[in-house]
Amino acid sequence: MRPVSLVLFLAFAPLAFNAGHVLPGVAEGGSREQKVWARAGSSAELPCRLSPRKMRKSWKQLPDKTSVLWKRHGGSTHQEPHMVLEVGYSGLRKTALPMRPRVSVQDAALRNGDFSLRIEPVRSEDAGLYEARVAYNMEIHSCQVELGVVTVTLSPPGPVVEHEPLLLTCNSSHRASLVETLWFHNGHLFPTPRTFCSSPGALSIVRPAMSDAGSWRCQLRYSDNEIISATYNLQILGFDGPTNPVVYAAAGSAADLPCTLSYLPRAFGINVVTAHWSRLAGGPLQNRGTSQNSSSRSFPLHLPAVGPGDAGQYRCAVSFGRKTVTRDVTLAMVTVTASIQGPVSEGSRLLLICSVTHPQGHERFQWKHLDSAPANSKLPAATSHNLEGHRSQTGPTLEIPRVSQKDTGTWECSVYGLEGKLGAVEYGLQITGAQVSSPPTIFSGQVTFGLTLTLFLLLTVCVLALALQKKGRTPAFPALEAMVAVTVPRKKEVEENQKEKTQQTEC
Repeated sequence: MRPVSLVLFLAFAPLAFNAGHVLPGVAEGGSREQKVWARAGSSAELPCRLSPRKMRKSWKQLPDKTSVLWKRHGGSTHQEPHMVLEVGYSGLRKTALPMRPRVSVQDAALRNGDFSLRIEPVRSEDAGLYEARVAYNMEIHSCQVELGVVTVTLSPPGPVVEHEPLLLTCNSSHRASLVETLWFHNGHLFPTPRTFCSSPGALSIVRPAMSDAGSWRCQLRYSDNEIISATYNLQILGFDGPTNPVVYAAAGSAADLPCTLSYLPRAFGINVVTAHWSRLAGGPLQNRGTSQNSSSRSFPLHLPAVGPGDAGQYRCAVSFGRKTVTRDVTLAMVTVTASIQGPVSEGSRLLLICSVTHPQGHERFQWKHLDSAPANSKLPAATSHNLEGHRSQTGPTLEIPRVSQKDTGTWECSVYGLEGKLGAVEYGLQITGAQVSSPPTIFSGQVTFGLTLTLFLLLTVCVLALALQKKGRTPAFPALEAMVAVTVPRKKEVEENQKEKTQQTEC
């Protein structure tokens, strides 16, 4: 015997004497039945491997001339087994027609002592006893694995639509009597409120919501204390986001109302999708309300400029086939009302009131001064103005007891909710009638009266002073003060004048 053959003989010889020490999933020259459970629709691996100890003591890789034959025993013990998969010494493969191409073995794994059979996807009729026979050189090893199948079915089939009833049924190929069925949703034991009806092996959800999507696991307990479980990923076609979304917008700004499906319709084989927007109260939406797109799951409604009249509820209806899902969206307007209309005089008391139409009850308000102060101010530009001295920084009402030039500019009222900032509105404050100093209102009447009285007294003093000055220059006989001096003609001149007048008359 050649040295190489002697070494191989010494390596293979112990295989014939270790048949009684088979570990689960390990072939050691004999056979031991194992059991594997798989959910219908998933993959299953029927293990058959040489132990690491045997591979380490024997060789690193099996010889090229290795054959593997997997057979399946029939439903009854008297039925002859039939071939499932065969890999010959030459590498030629044969597969049973009913299981082609769902069964396979890995070529790379064969050389490392792994002869496991993989079935993907598993069907309920695949349940049964499988046997593997591995032959190389003079050695033959066998494995026996029983495949049990757990089936979770959904009724009605097809995509589950939000708010439409569904039924989950769980059963297995185990032959014992079913004693108890438990359901777990996302890892938590599921209670059975009125909207859920549980029967042996089944779970009925009368009005499924988006929160019911996710992993569902059924656990079956049988009379022989066998416990079997399977997991089903439930997908519900509905809408993303909150159940009743609210969009906050300021008057004059644009608003986008969301309408986003939870999954892409094409993932469910849906090729025709139509979305239609309508307003629950108010005027029609004209041509902006309808859109068709099967390659997207988002169908928003864009409003370029909204006003107080646009506030209210809108409805998005998405139709595919004979099914329609709807989602209501509320448009809330954020407005600011001032206690003084128009420009505000400096020194006035001003109230700015921030309000929201269709409030949800959890809104919080915060005020901020966005604009910079006037050019001659030392306050930094484009920073938040300090509200020191104002009684309200948060809350719907901002009070400015005395308006000054530093208050001019844009004030922003931000609305916050549980999920963060919801919206904001801006108010432009204009100030007129600026004064260097403004006296208190309560003393303005008294100051005016004092000034008038002072002017009157000064005028009286001036009149008296002029009168006294004239009195000092008056003569002793006041009656002669009005007399005017007249020149008296002489007698001779009078007579000559009369004579000339007589001559003129005679002529």
